[in-house]
Amino acid sequence: MKNTRKSTIQDLTQLAELFDQYRVFYHKESDIPAAENFLKERIENKDSEIFVAEENGNLVGFVQLYPIFSSTRMKPYWLLNDLYVNENHRGKGFSKELIEEAKQLAKSTDACGVLLETGKSNDVGNQLYPACGFELYDSVNFYEWTNNL
Repeated sequence: MKNTRKSTIQDLTQLAELFDQYRVFYHKESDIPAAENFLKERIENKDSEIFVAEENGNLVGFVQLYPIFSSTRMKPYWLLNDLYVNENHRGKGFSKELIEEAKQLAKSTDACGVLLETGKSNDVGNQLYPACGFELYDSVNFYEWTNNL
């Protein structure tokens, strides 16, 4: 049973609350107005694709993907940057449905695929992603430069 769909601007209030929960989960300060503004900009500017999971008319999860490109393949990729399901709704298959939306987006846009990063200590994610067909790509090193303004 499909409980997911593409988000719309009408989802903004509930989506911002979920996005805030997601950010708090990653040890950021709660800021629902900033979350709402950030998501509104993404939706209005079409910077990302956001899919939501619903249960009984309430949003319970989301996935946000950003377009990137592969120069060697000369095709787009989708970066699965954010995946979150409210803790009271986990274990019901919402994450897998949201990941399926991401995979369908890649297919419908003729993209190379979907890339994601997760922490080595994320036991749930490190079981979920392979179960959804993702392969651990361990032949590269991932580096980050942080702009400390």
